[in-house]
Amino acid sequence: MEAREVQSYLPHRFPFLLVDKVLEIAPDASKIVALKNVSVNEPFFQGHFPGYPIMPGVLIAEALAQAGGILVAQQPATKGKLGVLAGLDNFRFRRPVKPGDSLRLEVSITRLRASIAVFAARATVDGELAAEGEIMVGLAPAQ
Repeated sequence: MEAREVQSYLPHRFPFLLVDKVLEIAPDASKIVALKNVSVNEPFFQGHFPGYPIMPGVLIAEALAQAGGILVAQQPATKGKLGVLAGLDNFRFRRPVKPGDSLRLEVSITRLRASIAVFAARATVDGELAAEGEIMVGLAPAQ
């Protein structure tokens, strides 16, 4: 799934759209693998941090949540609903993500109900773990 199709599933736009491409979605739509290419031109690098640019951890978590949002949109039970970040549990950041990195986003559904979805999420760079944790999103009617 290329950028234009990604935008058909997510309401986010520049500078807050943090999924560049979907590499795969499991046939049963239980898992997604997506990509965020981290450019030196990202607006957050101006202040985080001058002379030592690293992607803020909260934006890594947001990129994972957005990948989860695409996954939720694949579920028949969630048609017409929008995932809104509701919580992060047991999140750990293991390595800095820098300009030039390709952030691989792997998200699996661990629980899905009418009003909530929970994901196991991990982000890697070149096979090295950058972040992992659990993401909870509330499912609200899309307007």
